[in-house]
Amino acid sequence: MAETALAVADGHRREVSPGLDEDGRKRLGQFMTPTGIARMLAGHFLHMPSEVRLLDAGAGMGALTAAFVEAACNHPVPPRSIDVTCYEVDPDMVAILRETLARCATDCARAGIAFHPEVVADDYILRSAEPLLAAAGRFNCAILNPPYGKINAGSKWRAALRSQGIETVNLYTAFVALALQQLELGGELVAITPRSFCNGSYYEPFRRLMLDLSALLAIHVFESRRSAFRDDDVLQENVIFHLRRGVPQNGVALSTDLTPAREVHFSEIVRPGDRHAFIRLPVGGATAADLIQSLPCTLADLGLTVSTGRVVDFRAKEHLRRDPGSDTVPLIYPGHFDGATVRWPREGFKKHNAIYDCPQTDSLMVPGGTYVLTKRFTAKEEKRRVVAAVYTGERAGFENHINYFHAKGAGLPERLAVGLARFLNSEAVDTYFRTFSGHTQVNATDLRNLHYPSRGQLEALAGAEDVEGAIAGFAG
Repeated sequence: MAETALAVADGHRREVSPGLDEDGRKRLGQFMTPTGIARMLAGHFLHMPSEVRLLDAGAGMGALTAAFVEAACNHPVPPRSIDVTCYEVDPDMVAILRETLARCATDCARAGIAFHPEVVADDYILRSAEPLLAAAGRFNCAILNPPYGKINAGSKWRAALRSQGIETVNLYTAFVALALQQLELGGELVAITPRSFCNGSYYEPFRRLMLDLSALLAIHVFESRRSAFRDDDVLQENVIFHLRRGVPQNGVALSTDLTPAREVHFSEIVRPGDRHAFIRLPVGGATAADLIQSLPCTLADLGLTVSTGRVVDFRAKEHLRRDPGSDTVPLIYPGHFDGATVRWPREGFKKHNAIYDCPQTDSLMVPGGTYVLTKRFTAKEEKRRVVAAVYTGERAGFENHINYFHAKGAGLPERLAVGLARFLNSEAVDTYFRTFSGHTQVNATDLRNLHYPSRGQLEALAGAEDVEGAIAGFAG
């Protein structure tokens, strides 16, 4: 029996993907979809239209279209026809894509389905901004593994997206936003993307557009960073999400690669009144989210603020010093963290231990005192997403990869600082943070939106033997 289109596409992926130029792969920002993942995406289309108009933007070798065709051919009520439009900008991929689509036609013919493919060898974003192609209703299904890469503010992509009313910072969210706008009412979109869009201020316009245009039907979370694209050494944590345009929002089917689907109320995913529209993924159940959310205080209630370190080392290069001297002050990097404290200076440190104290650097300093510091980026091998340490010492500079908690620019009482650091380093906070953040970046905005114990409770936490039990007792 002849190989199916999906088997052919996966054979090409295994043969071609390891030999792809790494710089070119990063430039295009795309990783080929393995068969198992392609079938997972296609399996979300439970209600197959009788006349399918399918969009596959960033089609690569055609694995997603092939998986959709396989699902359609095996559907209890197969469609009468499948018209598919595949966008692919890489000419080397286009040749393989055409071969996959030819095999799709054979598979469809066996099932009595008319198959009409169109390959658009062009940039999906720029092409979709053309007036005749921008209108809604062109497609009733979309299946996407979009490219991943930043969109510069002055790029043609940004201008094209703005012409369609889309504000976003990454190619993958741009592809999803455009595809949603091209769906008819009731049309469905299934995509696999990084989960970084779920939080952070940069992705807020995209989240609002997505939630305004569509209902979120299902989310599948890959809890292992390598489980989706292990062959390509991808460390981004990924999600598959299923959207339906223009229908009321009901419950959401939430699953992981370790747990089966369960229906959760939409308010567990996007909390009512959340002005940032964060998308939370309570994969361990709602307990951790409810616990942290029920804590009594915001940072403003505590009289505290969190800011990002002011020293951008490459901009202050002439003022940096390897070792401290009489004319310097401490410069604290994430590499100075030693457990829940700061070890400074460090011998043989790859970065710098000090910064020249002069009028040009005065605005980069914080006054002497006690501060709680957190890493803005955590290494993949670290157990906690939020890593906090207490700094007590003289006037200092905090490097830009650090967030620091302060009281109107000054330091904190020591006992309050120790309790705050223990809270931030807790398993409760780590579990909560993972419900809405799938990457290793911890922004100041994320910390501002966290709920905290009261000042008295934080001070008590400084001496608590059972931190997790104490935090659970604070909720109410």
